Amino acid sequence: MSSLAAIKQSGNPESESPMNAMTQRELVEISNGNEIDTLGALLAKIADLTKQAESIKDSIKESASAGGAKVVEGAIFKATYIEANRSSIDWLALVSTKLGVEADWKKVAIKLGVEADKELPKAIADNTKVSAVFSVKVTSK
Repeated sequence: MSSLAAIKQSGNPESESPMNAMTQRELVEISNGNEIDTLGALLAKIADLTKQAESIKDSIKESASAGGAKVVEGAIFKATYIEANRSSIDWLALVSTKLGVEADWKKVAIKLGVEADKELPKAIADNTKVSAVFSVKVTSK
C-alpha cells in the first residue's frame, strides 16, 4: 500500500472508532462537566489518533524500506524516513559470561581489577547488541 493510500484509508470513517468521530461539543455533552469523563474521552481519542498516525508511519516505513521514496510530501507537512542502528550492551551477560560473578556491582568491581581492563573492550564488543531502527520524522514545509 502506498503512503498516500494509507493516509486516505486512515481517514475512512468506517474504520474509525465511535470515540474518534466525537466532536468537541459531543465530548462536553457526554462529560457533563465531569473532568474524569472528559479525561477518559480525551485519552481514548488520543489513543485512536495515535493508532492512525502509527499506521501511516508504518506504511511509509514499509514503502521506503522496499525501495520507495524516503521523503513524502503533503501540502503542509513532509515525512522523512530515517534508518539508523541502535547499540546497547547487555551488562548482565557481560558480567555473568566474562567475569563469572553475579550481577552485584560491588562484587563486579572487586573482580575487575587491572588485568580485566585488557579484556573489557572485547567483552563489551562480544556482548553488544545492534538493532536496526527505522523511524519517520514529520516536519512542516
